Amino acid sequence: MKTLSWFLLVILLLAPATHTLAAGQKANQFTTTDQIRMKIAKLGVGEKAKATITTRDGLKTKGYVYSAGDEDFVMRDSKSAASTTIRYADVTKVETSKGFSAIGKAFTIAVIRTAATLAGIYFAITANER
Repeated sequence: MKTLSWFLLVILLLAPATHTLAAGQKANQFTTTDQIRMKIAKLGVGEKAKATITTRDGLKTKGYVYSAGDEDFVMRDSKSAASTTIRYADVTKVETSKGFSAIGKAFTIAVIRTAATLAGIYFAITANER
């Protein structure tokens, strides 16, 4: 009975961890210019529109969207206030920087679920031993 309890405990512990890892492998890359333009538009403009932009040549630009036009947008570095104009067609990846990331949220949920499961198993085992 103890072996079965430990086996179930290990499986219950590993299930949320594998789910969290699988969620983290989701690609955040865009293929068309229209999708990139929509992502930038969704971010908005201003100091709260923080993002990291990766271009086709591998250059990463971190900062906030200062302005957005039809063919390009301007990223401004928060620290140095240096502006960089980037064409939508040159962008390969847009990473947003708004608070908790999806991986952070998934990890937090997995930890809470695991703690609740462990507590339930512990109380079930102690109730059976009485």
